[in-house]
Amino acid sequence: MHQHGLLRPLKAAELSDGTLRYLLLIAALLSPRPPDLMILNEPEASLHPDLLAPLARLIAAAAERSQIIVVSHAFGLVSALDREADSRQIVLEKQLSETIVQDRTPPAWAWPSR
Repeated sequence: MHQHGLLRPLKAAELSDGTLRYLLLIAALLSPRPPDLMILNEPEASLHPDLLAPLARLIAAAAERSQIIVVSHAFGLVSALDREADSRQIVLEKQLSETIVQDRTPPAWAWPSR
């Protein structure tokens, strides 16, 4: 990775987990051949909070070409997605060791064909 002001390029082993994760998310979300369905499980893990809004913009742009499901506990990412994308929030809660959809409306899944 080249960066202005550094005397030499950085190798991947010198980058933080958050930087590597963000670069991989960028590559997946900007793929020229996106999958029909992409599931991102806690994509905010290891990311700096300032990257949550740019990540939400990338997810919203990718969602125009793919169905994307994001699983997250990060309020910052969830609220940024609400602002950026035409999204639906599905809140799960635990009741007597059973996980249920909070508003009791099941999601409308659109599974790709094989």
